Amino acid sequence: MGFTSVWSISSHEDRTISALTPRIRPALAADAADPEARRRWASWQRAPLPDQRTWWTDPAHHDAIGSFQRLTGPGRHVDHLCDGDSGFDMGYDVWDHQADPGAAFASVHRKDYAVAALFHAIGPERAALLPGWCGNFLLDAAEVRRALPGVERALDLGPGERERAEAQDWLDYGPRQEGVLEGPLRVWRVAAVAGHGLCGLAFHVS
Repeated sequence: MGFTSVWSISSHEDRTISALTPRIRPALAADAADPEARRRWASWQRAPLPDQRTWWTDPAHHDAIGSFQRLTGPGRHVDHLCDGDSGFDMGYDVWDHQADPGAAFASVHRKDYAVAALFHAIGPERAALLPGWCGNFLLDAAEVRRALPGVERALDLGPGERERAEAQDWLDYGPRQEGVLEGPLRVWRVAAVAGHGLCGLAFHVS
């Protein structure tokens, strides 16, 4: 069965972050507190996956790969929030209220997840430096500034590190499409300088 997923990171003034908080943060907290998700996170932290180009050559890796894919796919509560049935609308409630639409990042893929590719590419130690839970976060301007050093440690890769990470990012990008190793850090830096908050949500659209 096919699906399309989106990972969206958009910048907002603090008044918009405050308005979004009662809707989004309970869903974020519920996904982060899910016992199965926490177990999968701990398992990946203990035993990072091997080179993705070898994933399907050894059946011994298959259970760990499946666990990681479930961990880094959209969380159940955030996904439900974004499906439209709850009365929450990403277009009207989030994207129409961006402080700087030109600074936004969106990664859209059929039958794949942007957060999974990023997390595998940077590894569990760097992924643990990112705020929120598996690509989902809602932060005001002060929180964005405080988180920036950790985000830079996670995503500002040296030449050798970038080469290794790019080899582990399996996503296909169009000629003008920004990759997961570039877009999130760019958006974070722009928001920190501008004094904006950030909303990051990963969800299915079909």
